[in-house]
Amino acid sequence: MVLTGFARLPFIGIIRGAGPRYIDGLVEAVCAGGLKTIEITMNTPGAAGVIERAAAAAGGRLEIGAGTVTDMKELHAALGAGASFIVMPASDRRIIEYCRRRSIPVFPGAMTPGEVLQAWRWGATMVKVFPVKFFGPGYIRELKGPFDKVKLLACGGINQENMEEYFMSGADGIAFGESVFRKDWIASGELGKITDKIRAMISAFERAVGPAGSVFDKKEKFV
Repeated sequence: MVLTGFARLPFIGIIRGAGPRYIDGLVEAVCAGGLKTIEITMNTPGAAGVIERAAAAAGGRLEIGAGTVTDMKELHAALGAGASFIVMPASDRRIIEYCRRRSIPVFPGAMTPGEVLQAWRWGATMVKVFPVKFFGPGYIRELKGPFDKVKLLACGGINQENMEEYFMSGADGIAFGESVFRKDWIASGELGKITDKIRAMISAFERAVGPAGSVFDKKEKFV
């Protein structure tokens, strides 16, 4: 399976803790903003049902995956609910290899060079460097020195202000949560602010790399 939307716009929006009452509005806000790919974390209450509802609301407009997958039980629940990709906070070989055998995109978490290389060798679609905020964009640049063929997803503390620097340092994609999907905006129904945040991030990205297209064909703009 190929995540076409993610390949063109390498952003994953992380929705954590938003129950069924909020998800329809969030899906519309995301689509209005132009984001193509979201994950719903499995530590959200009733996560499987939220994934199913999000998929129904999106009607094919979004690639919807499951995040914070930590064991095989959660993996099967996520896939049964219709998740099209899997994101993990750490690397579990069983989950990675299960997804690889079935051509399910999988983004395992890692931090140290050894963890990054191990996750890639096990079959990661892209290795999620998490939580990258404690090391910053320079850490991505250092990892890309020896691991130039390893695809890296920067996650943790990513926002509109630092996003471009992560890409310029070699990140192949980014994931963001609270900087865009603020709990107070969701609770108060101020979903237009989420749409505006997404649009601003996409505009900043396109200023850095050019018009939409397969960003992996444009990596020379980051080096």
